[in-house]
Amino acid sequence: MSAPKELRVSKDRKLLTVTFPDHAPFELSAELLRVLSPSAEVQGHSPEQRVTVPGKRNVAILKIEPVGNYAVRITFDDFHDTGIFTWNYLHTLGHEKDARWQAYLGELAQKGLSRDR
Repeated sequence: MSAPKELRVSKDRKLLTVTFPDHAPFELSAELLRVLSPSAEVQGHSPEQRVTVPGKRNVAILKIEPVGNYAVRITFDDFHDTGIFTWNYLHTLGHEKDARWQAYLGELAQKGLSRDR
C-alpha cells in the first residue's frame, strides 16, 4: 500500500481525511480512530483480549506524527498515543468504517457501555 497523498485534520480536530492516490478521500472520525486504535492497549495480544473502549464521543486529535514511510502515530486529547496506524490499516478503516462502526456500537450495547462515559 502506498502512502496517502494527504492527511488532513479538521479545524475542530474531530475528523481525519485520508486521501490515497487514485482514490476518493476517506473521512474517519477521531472517535472511530480512537476506539479502533491498533494499539496493544485496545487490541490486546489476541482477539479475546480486545477491549471495547467507551466514552470517546468527544475525543479529538492532538497531533499526527510520521512513523517511517509506512504509518503515523496519532495522539488524542485523552493522551492515548500508542497506536501505529499503518497505511494499510487506514485504507482498511476507510473501506470498512461503516461495518466496523456498527460492530463497535453493538459491542457497547452488549456490554452496557456508552459513547459518553
